[in-house]
Amino acid sequence: MTDTLDDAALLRYARQILLPEIDIAGQQALAASRVLIIGMGGLGCPAAQYLAAAGVGNLTVCDGDQVELSNLQRQILYSEADLGRPKARAARDRLRAMNQQIRVGAWTESAQPESLAAALDTHDLVLDCTDNFSS
Repeated sequence: MTDTLDDAALLRYARQILLPEIDIAGQQALAASRVLIIGMGGLGCPAAQYLAAAGVGNLTVCDGDQVELSNLQRQILYSEADLGRPKARAARDRLRAMNQQIRVGAWTESAQPESLAAALDTHDLVLDCTDNFSS
């Protein structure tokens, strides 16, 4: 089974592969998993960073807002260069730069019941990192 993780992945994830709870099989499962993160604010940003760093193979980030100056002190995925950009696209670009071994998609609209129903079929896990009840 180790043939699905190349040498770069084995080196990159060596510390967590050493954990008996993860091992090679667990890292392969992470690489094959698909996670949707709804809300790329103060909760979604660090969650996405850690999932990308851990090697979750497919991340989809969803947020309809744009990066504002007031976001920068707590939404650590963004920088001043991202001001005015859609949060989902800025997050996607930063996550791809952090880990080129993963795939990252961006939904630049707010989550809606119709899109969420379809997403449940194509993602293994959905993280609700929103700050409002309507989402």
